Amino acid sequence: MATTQVSLDEYLRTDYEPDCDYLDGELEERNLGEREHSVVQAFFAWLFMQESAWNLQACPELRIQVAPTRVCIADIAVVSVNDPYEAVATRPPVAIVEVLSPLDRVSRYQERLDDYRAMGVANIWVIDPMRRKAYDCSQGGWQPVDKLVIANSPVEIPLDPLWKKLDELHS
Repeated sequence: MATTQVSLDEYLRTDYEPDCDYLDGELEERNLGEREHSVVQAFFAWLFMQESAWNLQACPELRIQVAPTRVCIADIAVVSVNDPYEAVATRPPVAIVEVLSPLDRVSRYQERLDDYRAMGVANIWVIDPMRRKAYDCSQGGWQPVDKLVIANSPVEIPLDPLWKKLDELHS
């Protein structure tokens, strides 16, 4: 992946197509654009729009300033509808959903997940659409899960409907 040195101010004022992460002065391209990736993002965006009782909103491709010199683009950031508006999130989202692409490297992903944890994100989930697996990475490891749960809330998301939707792509 190509990297370019820019200031944080320049990065925040610039629209990149596709958007990229900002890591300690360097722009880092992201792996995305495959249909499975898009279907997973659409699933979570639709789900959170339907569940108004949760008072949560799924924000695809949101810039999140995880540290003073680091900005990650979350595949899905789940934020409270009661939080004040921020164009670039500086407060920890309620949850992060990251979607693996075939070209993603575990070491790069681990650094990204570490950034989210250091910021204080309590719920960090990774979806592997190719293997139909989900992981709760909130505590540092990659714990396989059958559903995504936000503690002390009504949020409980079974993943079978997502796997079925992905299977329909190939039928």
